[in-house]
Amino acid sequence: MTAIRVLIVDDSIFMRNLIKRLLEEDPALSVQGTAANGNEAVAMAERLEPDVITMDVEMPGMNGLDALSAIMRARPVPIVMLSSQTQEGAAATVGALQRGAVDFVGKPSGSTSFDLHKVKVELIQKVKAAAKVPRTALKPAEQPPTAHAAAKRSLLPRAGGKTPGPRTFGHVVAIGTSTGGPRALDAVLTALPAGYPYPVLVVQHMPPRFTKSLADRLDTICQVNVSEAVDGESVRGGRVYIAPGDRHLTVLEKGGEYFVKLAEDPLRSGHRPSVDVLFESVARLSKLKRHYVIMTGMGQDGARGMLLAKELGAASTIAEAQETCVVYGMPRSAVELGCVEHVVPLGRIAAKILQVTGRD
Repeated sequence: MTAIRVLIVDDSIFMRNLIKRLLEEDPALSVQGTAANGNEAVAMAERLEPDVITMDVEMPGMNGLDALSAIMRARPVPIVMLSSQTQEGAAATVGALQRGAVDFVGKPSGSTSFDLHKVKVELIQKVKAAAKVPRTALKPAEQPPTAHAAAKRSLLPRAGGKTPGPRTFGHVVAIGTSTGGPRALDAVLTALPAGYPYPVLVVQHMPPRFTKSLADRLDTICQVNVSEAVDGESVRGGRVYIAPGDRHLTVLEKGGEYFVKLAEDPLRSGHRPSVDVLFESVARLSKLKRHYVIMTGMGQDGARGMLLAKELGAASTIAEAQETCVVYGMPRSAVELGCVEHVVPLGRIAAKILQVTGRD
């Protein structure tokens, strides 16, 4: 079997050597070259044509985000970002994922992580997974027109926060995604119109800080309100709630109203937050018409939850089609369980949501 050819990009010679050593401990991986900055990365990506690139986010000169964009324009390559786990690093990483990066690994202790070996297994796993991503799935998310933000500002005036939305609603939408999910969420949520009257609950597999950055970024480009979910808050129509990293998201009904519950219960399907946990919770909200969407991601999280939802009377179940998935793992698992009603390419998922909730 031919080894996966990797290009390493990091401004620290120590980090370049350490990443090279960690990756080459796996015989399936071969480091083809190393680059010290974004300019070198762009030139070497063109010349060496690697299978996968690991890219540092923060570098002097051309940084990782600009190098990523240049590579995606010239010759798309699966890229795994390496990021510090600060709030600034999280925001930059989310931006990279929106620009077409496949996945990321958080450096345990900042930009120069002498303890990178702590995430060795994760790094190798994600590089191998990235090598399998079809080039057609690497396009960055299309940015919505700037009129979207202007429309939301005019329709949703702020008074210590955005207009909260209705307390009563007849439908609820639950979405689960993982690898490739930030780009997929960008495509779906930016297509929901201002005034969309139903709540949307989202699990995206990400650590703390990164989910907050994801929610903040989506809120600036979507016509609907997007925020990281807060324990105990009222669920309202016209809002999107992103599960915080390391917390399961469920919904409780009390006196005809619905409330967010966050918990640090054990991992499910290897994850916290878990899509299965969210889907199972929403499945029990029998007074509402419940809709479920499962999109790109590794593994099986969400498939069994969608099956239970179907058995408990889901109004609709939607899976992203294989041809647009960065990783066709989670949707495939749901399809194989026979619980998916609609298989839809990414670009048509929002339209399907609007149709099944009566807003087409």
